Amino acid sequence: MSKYGVRAKVLGVCSEAMAAWALALVALVAGGLLSVALALATQAFYKQQLRQRFELLASERYSRIAERFEDQEQRLDALRRFFDFSHEVTPHEFDGYARPLLRRTLAYSWAPRVEAAQRAEFERRASDALGQAYGIRDLDSQGNWQPAPPRDHYYPVLYTQATLQQGQPYGLDLRGQVTRQQTLLRALQPGSMAVSAPLDMINVVPGYSRGLLMVAPVFAGTQPEVPPAGYVMALLNLRQLITEGLPAAAEDNLVVRIFDPSGRDGHEVLFDSQNSPAPLALASTQSLHLADHFFELDIRPSQVFMQGNRSTAALAVGLLGGLLSLLLSALLYNLFSQRQRALTLVEQRTAELRVSEQSLRETHNQLRSVLDAATQVAIIATNLKGVVSTFNAGAERMLGYSASEAIGHLQLEDLVLPEELSQRAHALSQRYGRHIAGGQAMFAETIQEGGAQPGEWTLVRKDGSQLLANMLVTAVLDEQGLWVGHLAICIDVTERRRVHEALALRDRLLEKLSAEVPGGIYQYRLDPDGHSCFPYASQGLFDIYEVDLQLLREDASVVFERIHPDDLERVRRSVRDSAEHLSPWREEYRVCLPRAGLRWVRGEATPEVGEEGCTLWHGYLTDISDLKGVEEDLRALSVTDALTGIHNRRYFQERLKVELDRAQRDELDLAVIMLDIDHFKRINDQFGHAVGDHVLRSLCQRIGQRLRRTDVFCRLGGEEFMVLCPGSDAEQARLLAMELWQGVRNVPVEGVGMVTASFGVAGWRPGEGADALLLRADAGVYAAKQAGRDRVEGELN
Repeated sequence: MSKYGVRAKVLGVCSEAMAAWALALVALVAGGLLSVALALATQAFYKQQLRQRFELLASERYSRIAERFEDQEQRLDALRRFFDFSHEVTPHEFDGYARPLLRRTLAYSWAPRVEAAQRAEFERRASDALGQAYGIRDLDSQGNWQPAPPRDHYYPVLYTQATLQQGQPYGLDLRGQVTRQQTLLRALQPGSMAVSAPLDMINVVPGYSRGLLMVAPVFAGTQPEVPPAGYVMALLNLRQLITEGLPAAAEDNLVVRIFDPSGRDGHEVLFDSQNSPAPLALASTQSLHLADHFFELDIRPSQVFMQGNRSTAALAVGLLGGLLSLLLSALLYNLFSQRQRALTLVEQRTAELRVSEQSLRETHNQLRSVLDAATQVAIIATNLKGVVSTFNAGAERMLGYSASEAIGHLQLEDLVLPEELSQRAHALSQRYGRHIAGGQAMFAETIQEGGAQPGEWTLVRKDGSQLLANMLVTAVLDEQGLWVGHLAICIDVTERRRVHEALALRDRLLEKLSAEVPGGIYQYRLDPDGHSCFPYASQGLFDIYEVDLQLLREDASVVFERIHPDDLERVRRSVRDSAEHLSPWREEYRVCLPRAGLRWVRGEATPEVGEEGCTLWHGYLTDISDLKGVEEDLRALSVTDALTGIHNRRYFQERLKVELDRAQRDELDLAVIMLDIDHFKRINDQFGHAVGDHVLRSLCQRIGQRLRRTDVFCRLGGEEFMVLCPGSDAEQARLLAMELWQGVRNVPVEGVGMVTASFGVAGWRPGEGADALLLRADAGVYAAKQAGRDRVEGELN
């Protein structure tokens, strides 16, 4: 080579290297500029999102505070309407109405108008009503109480309901202080309200001593020119009103302050959330309205807001963009510098493809050997026209044709029963709305449905005999993905079909037998890991549990969800015991069904050890709800008095024993009330036994309506009755007996007139038995009879 050729080659290599470096540098600079632009855009978007989040929080906080201001107005207006519609309000009525209104309010008060001439009489009546000394008074500048000087009229505080009742300013004349007086003068019209300038409140916790007084006038008539008959007032502290239900200052996203332009120093801060503001140029200032006054609400983001909304997206975008630019530059440089290496690689790959082609020929021969070795599976390949191109040894054995007879001579449709092929072709034609030939039926259905689902076909052997085969037909594609033929894989399922039919016949027989058995029969399996299922469950189990039988075959846990909670642990324990000792399982329990409701079930089963360490039970379940209902009816009849419908002596003795044990164990009170109808024999003799029975039923109805749900009312016999009072001592039982006595004697019985009864009361004493307790109650009745009847005799010592 000449020196000029060598120089040209060297210059070409240098030129390619310089071009690669220049392209990489340009890509790096362009990527850096784009990264900076994206970072700036990300930062701007972050600031916009920050502003939107702040405005959303500020709007929500403003709405919450405005709602609480409006709620205070509505509560005070409700108290005003209470006075408007009441002729006279007692302290008890005021307390009962105002106490539920105290939420977020320090106090509610009532100050009536008192003329100068009425002062002495008003102070006397107020002292009697409040039960304490009362006088109209003022609070001087040193905080001392002084009697109010003579004025033409007063508005003294008469009633007050506050969160802290001690030290309430009863008698404070609202006209005695300028701020309160000015507030009253702004509320002189019906329906009006006024709120005071910020003032120091009396006898309030120091942290809440600065607040507002909101007043509403109450008029005695409908004439607007008549001065108000009094004022209802609400004492508010904005810290209590606003902070309730909001996050603590250390966790709040917002810094909230409320200003009163009319407060002291011209711009008084009524509320400050006292958390640190964030150094952000975000603020929201809005006006709040309370009664006749406007306040200024200032909301700013807090340090918590700033910390919770920090974003490193701009920095991440910049760093990621720079890194991608660097990677792109390196990639471009590498692509240009490796061109020669790529050409070399192409040559190497060409040589490797030649080797792969040789290997593919060897693999084809191996595949042919595998196909011939699969003697239990028929593998048949065809071209697009359906002509057989591959016919393995399994196909020869299954169908009776040799490979030479089939390849190039037979089509796949020649191996299928013609009638079946025609039927399937007709069904496909109706489904897809176009004609499908018989030879295309097996291919069309397979391709339309994805070619992944095998179907059962009837094949015809060379000798004319038939066999049932499971055949999967798929498309054969070449290297470019073009459809070049079909591949059919057939498995003889004739014997398997016969076995399945025999099993199905056995299952139908078992279902018929189980359908004739009351309830349901089942096999229950419990594995060592705790999993359980019903391998077999007759249709009757669906009626027992109302659970799909297929679900029971997979998991039995849904059955235990149907069992009543009070019976569940007992049933689980009995199953564990039966599995542990292999003892027969017998149980009666309740189930809660979606449609049938509460039902009783009885079950019996015999366990045995199964495979893999599991336990198998074979048994039955039956519904015994009707039997249980009969038992409950018999139980109810045994403890119910047939004449009156209340409990009888037997039930009383059972309950008395239970309540005595509970009172002794838990140290509870217990008392009994015994009553006997006075002159009941005379009623029977005079009016007849039918009227006497009516008297007994009428008395039971009256007494039953006045008892508590926990009391037990029983008839001992004849005209004797007993009331068992769990949780009541002798005095409480005596008061109840007085109420029952009044209820009996004050309402005459139709056809008889007034009927009276004598009552005896006894309270249980620790260590005392049932006989002693009843004996003392009976002694009380006897004492009442001796004292003239128609009375209640308390507990005798």
